[in-house]
Amino acid sequence: MELRQLRYLVTVVEEANFTRAAARLHLAQPGLSAQIRQLERELGQQLLDRGGRTVTPTEIGAAVVRHAREALAATDRITQTVDEFAGLLRGHVRIGLISGAATEELDVASVLADFHDDHPQVGISLTEDTSERMLAALNRADLDLALIGMSGAPMDPGVGVDVVLETAVVAAVAADDRAHGQDIPLTALRAHPLICLPPGTGVRGVFERSCAAAGFEPNVAFEAAAPPLLLRLAARGLGIAVVPELTEAEAAAFRVRTVRIVEPELRGRLALVWRTDRSLGPAAKVLLGQLRIALSRNPPR
Repeated sequence: MELRQLRYLVTVVEEANFTRAAARLHLAQPGLSAQIRQLERELGQQLLDRGGRTVTPTEIGAAVVRHAREALAATDRITQTVDEFAGLLRGHVRIGLISGAATEELDVASVLADFHDDHPQVGISLTEDTSERMLAALNRADLDLALIGMSGAPMDPGVGVDVVLETAVVAAVAADDRAHGQDIPLTALRAHPLICLPPGTGVRGVFERSCAAAGFEPNVAFEAAAPPLLLRLAARGLGIAVVPELTEAEAAAFRVRTVRIVEPELRGRLALVWRTDRSLGPAAKVLLGQLRIALSRNPPR
């Protein structure tokens, strides 16, 4: 009995079809069938029922598949352990990123490029989505790591959180707007059409939770995932944009003026998150460490 035969058996059961399993394993279908037959002869038992339209495990075959999966998982863990000690990383890392987060200030692209240069055998997948959906993907194990905006809602205790940037949440109005001063109370926004990031984003969550605490529902007239579009809409006088704080140069470039939201002031936070209640693979651990070092250099503003 060989490990490759166990892998073949598990793949056939997962695909319920020899042809699909052979394609997935990059083998010829007759060769795959011959390997399964040889395994059955060695064990002295029929492991697969080939009589129907789909291939299914026999009763003893199902028991063997359970042990085969355990053996293959143990083999993978041994390989990971050896690779860690040898300094060789393999595998695949899946990272999520909120829209607009990859800036010069948060140079995620450079971290990923450096990681790839150091560990070319590791595949990297990058997904851009809302914070809420990325947290759900993290919980399903569809992502290993994510950079999200914190909404202020309680976090699952099984999620590790490293805040890498904290900033004020402000109102942005057209540069020639004279109706508003330097500050605006949160409750005063009730009377205005608003331009916001979509539901599920951190800033939107912070804003909506604050509005609910103040006893009103905001009138969101426009939504967009990209902050630059929010600013362009505000610059044309279509409403007040609720955005992370801008530098003077950024505000001038988009022809807007920022107004502090007060009573209360709102704060947005960006954070790296990962599951602490399950083991990260070696590659994900290394990338997490590099991201934490690179992104933690950003002071609050």
